[in-house]
Order: sequence, then C-alpha cells, then structure tokens
Amino acid sequence: NIGYMELTNFFEPELASETLASMFNFVANTDALIIDLRRNGGGDPAMVQLVCSYLFGDKPVHLNDLYWRAGDRTTEFWTKPTVPGKKYLDRDVYVLTSARTFSGAEEFSYNLKNLKRATIVGETTGGGANPGGPVRLGDHFTVFIPGGRAINPITKTNWEGTGVEPD
Repeated sequence: NIGYMELTNFFEPELASETLASMFNFVANTDALIIDLRRNGGGDPAMVQLVCSYLFGDKPVHLNDLYWRAGDRTTEFWTKPTVPGKKYLDRDVYVLTSARTFSGAEEFSYNLKNLKRATIVGETTGGGANPGGPVRLGDHFTVFIPGGRAINPITKTNWEGTGVEPD
C-alpha cells in the first residue's frame, strides 16, 4: 500500500495545482509515499513550496530563501497552512533522486532532507542552486549568469556545485 508520484517538472502553481491536488487525494490512504524526481530538472519555486505544503501540518514551516542581487532582496518560502487537496501527514515519504535531478527538484529534496520529513534515496543530484538566466555574449554564444542564491534556513547554505546527497 505504497503511493507513488513521478514529478518531471515543478510547473507554475496556476497550471498544475489542480492536478497536484488530485495526486495527493489519490494517495491519501496509502501507508507511505514515494516521490520520484529522477527525471526532474526543476521549475518554479512557488510550486516547490506548494508540493512541500502537502507534507506538513497547518503551522507554517520555513523551507528556503532566495537572495537576489538586483535590489538586494530576499524572498522567503514557507509552507502554506491550507492546500486544495488532502495533506499527507504522519507517514513516511521517500524521494528518489538521480544525477539528472536539478534546481527546483534539488530544493525540494534539500528542504525535506534538512527538515527530516523525507528519506532521500538514489544518486547525488546535479548541484544547481543559484537562480539566473542566459545572457547573450555574441551571435552564437550565451552564458548562464546567476542573479541570486538559495539559502536554506537550517544549513545557511545550499547545494550549488555539490548536489543533494541521498540518505
């Protein structure tokens, strides 16, 4: 009686929150849950926040911060007290990772690992924690330039360059 979800991207909540609610409603009566992120390259941090919110109670839990150089500002991400579907509480959660697990999928894994809410199983993830984007340097050349960095409230660091190690 084990629930299984494969998440291949963390889409914007406006696009995927109904589907996510259906997924959690479907696994609501299982004894444990496996969340497979082995083919997940990341996505929207607001969706990471929403998925995490299904795994914690009504009291907000501090998940992660994103510091942005532009404007010298920090955005805090906390779990939401309510979600559209059934929360998955008081049962074991396992997160499957691979070297292809990247960015927002790593944040999800790092959040749950450091909050001791899930057991991480698999390979060390790819190591991309710092948000940014492509900058064109010429007609045929672009480079990714980070505009900020993730800061975990527990470790005060992130997984940039090292990845998230499985348990």
